[in-house]
Amino acid sequence: MSVIEVDVCVAGGGIAGMIAAISFASLGYKTVCVDPAPPVTDQQANNADMRSTAFLQPAKKLLTEIGLWDLFKAHAAPLQIMKIMDAGGVEPVVRTQSEFNSADISDHPFGWNFPNWLLRRECLNRMSELTSLSFKTGVSVVDVMTRTDSATVSLSNSETLKAKLLIAADGRASRVRQALGIPCKTIRYGQHALAFTVTHPIPHENISTEIHRTGGPFTMVPLPDYNGLPASAIVWMERSAEAFRLQNTDTASFTDAINERSCAVLGHLTLNSPRTIWPIISQYAQVMSGQRTALVAEAAHVVPPIGAQGLNMSLADIRTLYDLAKAAPESLGSAKMLSDYHRARHGDIRARVMGIDALNRASMVSSRPLRDIRALGLNVIYGFSPIRKTLMKIGLGARD
Repeated sequence: MSVIEVDVCVAGGGIAGMIAAISFASLGYKTVCVDPAPPVTDQQANNADMRSTAFLQPAKKLLTEIGLWDLFKAHAAPLQIMKIMDAGGVEPVVRTQSEFNSADISDHPFGWNFPNWLLRRECLNRMSELTSLSFKTGVSVVDVMTRTDSATVSLSNSETLKAKLLIAADGRASRVRQALGIPCKTIRYGQHALAFTVTHPIPHENISTEIHRTGGPFTMVPLPDYNGLPASAIVWMERSAEAFRLQNTDTASFTDAINERSCAVLGHLTLNSPRTIWPIISQYAQVMSGQRTALVAEAAHVVPPIGAQGLNMSLADIRTLYDLAKAAPESLGSAKMLSDYHRARHGDIRARVMGIDALNRASMVSSRPLRDIRALGLNVIYGFSPIRKTLMKIGLGARD
């Protein structure tokens, strides 16, 4: 059995895994990324990922350095304003709203929004340009064995990789994390999220709008125009039974439901994509690393899709590893590098998981008195400028 020696092995070829592989290959490290399935890069494919991702301001620097931003920027929808609305009264109408404008803290938008299927397409294009990077799809990790000097990764295609650094980007049920015996804490909500895209007559004006009623937020995120019409990506979080009912209802009934839930903020919504459904949990690994191994993205942490934190937390993981590898190439995968990585990321991750958990629980409430308290809380946050600005800075990655 031949053993292929590499610098970095990335287990998992989702968006975070591809960006991790591109990051290390762009530094010249011999890198292999493996994933059981090829990325779906066609919006109309049945298994396309209809969610969207907002890259917040701090992400742009890394994406520029590794050659991705130039591929992304032509498709960017800026996020200048974020609105949070409460529609928790008797009727599904907006009764209070709070507006967070990036201009209050920065000369730039909060971030830029992209459809996930498109990010996969452009990451794949960038990967093909890097001669030090090999992307193996249809290939999964079968076994992992680590030593002080390397990680040995057995693959389903009978190949064996010997890497100085193994990056686990293989999702919330990470096989690598399990192989290393790293425990994690999981919080379940009995929620699922529906993801789809729509067109509408009223321009979104680069405003992301989050509407709270019961079950979870209904979030409308700006996309570039679609066939000449304003377009948005929607994530609708609901209790699981209701989410599955909505997933399986006919198009006309579903259209009626989304128009009632959106409170006509952007006018009549017209569905223009398949509907996908995703389970909602919070989860974090007890440690961020094992011998010769770093956990990133959903292998390390999972949060509900609130405040554009999920993938941006993942990019902060990747950025930290990238900076450590760039500063001390001779220490790639060493115990010190991985200890420094854990120390830099774990506290911030736990704080964000707990904060988003609290926000999600507040968004789920069905009791009218609790919904009234939620509306009052939004008004207090919006009305007190120092609190509002501090929350915006924390959302963008500030750690104080």
